[in-house]
Amino acid sequence: MAAEKTIFARIADGELPADLVYEDDRALAFRDRDPKAPIHVLVIPRQPLVSVAEALPEDAALLGHLLLVAARVARELGLEEDGYRVVTNVGRDGGQSVFHLHLHLLGGRPLTWPPG
Repeated sequence: MAAEKTIFARIADGELPADLVYEDDRALAFRDRDPKAPIHVLVIPRQPLVSVAEALPEDAALLGHLLLVAARVARELGLEEDGYRVVTNVGRDGGQSVFHLHLHLLGGRPLTWPPG
């Protein structure tokens, strides 16, 4: 039996709507439905990949592409001057709730450290 598709895989496949801010043949970026900052965008690969812990050497170009997409979206949303944060959660203790790799792009307010 095939594993059930995650909500992000369903968004990537066009089965569920999302407030897209960017898309290309390898990735998409959309606004988080439960934002933790004034600007909170998720960047996901179209390819189902659980997390960076599951990534293989052949995924290096995709991982780099996701970071470039995050930087592009940050620029387009006006975050470049004041700054922003890009984070990915890995595993349950790392705060990962959807097991499809995703980057959180957060900005629009000062972000404290350490996070949650």
